[in-house]
Amino acid sequence: MIKRVCVYCGSSMGNDPVFWEAADLLGKLIVKRGWDLVYGCGSIGLMGVVADSVLAEGGHVIGVIPEFLAKKEVMHEGVSDLRIVRSMHERKALMAELSDAFVALPGGFGTLEEFFEIVTWNQLGIHHKNTGLLNIQGFFDPILAMIDRTIEREFVKESNRELFFADDDPQRLLERLETHEIPQVKKWLTKNES
Repeated sequence: MIKRVCVYCGSSMGNDPVFWEAADLLGKLIVKRGWDLVYGCGSIGLMGVVADSVLAEGGHVIGVIPEFLAKKEVMHEGVSDLRIVRSMHERKALMAELSDAFVALPGGFGTLEEFFEIVTWNQLGIHHKNTGLLNIQGFFDPILAMIDRTIEREFVKESNRELFFADDDPQRLLERLETHEIPQVKKWLTKNES
């Protein structure tokens, strides 16, 4: 059961209004489902749009930010619950701990890194929480093609492609977060029995 969803997204707006429109709609749909938002506590870019949307609809927002970013005046001061941590590592760990599911919107290096890390943690059995990509206007198509290539070249098992999903519709993506079944993940380290 999902109570809190973590959203990873850019601290920039991108170059097309379709990105912030989708971020705004996602925030409204999160509140409509009765979920809380967990995110990186930015006040700018798509991060700010999602948080502002949730807050405007009367939703609850948990913002997690490291001290050095809080001091750079990018911190959203209107969040419902502010958590200031010491490092990026602590930020990501706390966001994962607080969340029941994950969504990545378009973004830069940080967004991509967070998405791949949370999928990797799922692969390793650190968590078993659903992860979705909001594939606005095919933004993630090149990433999905690269992942398919890693499977084709046998660097990733085909079954691990089910550790996440992509959808271009925010409503459908949130529905899938509740219903998607992750295949049983076996531990990648096993001991040989004699």
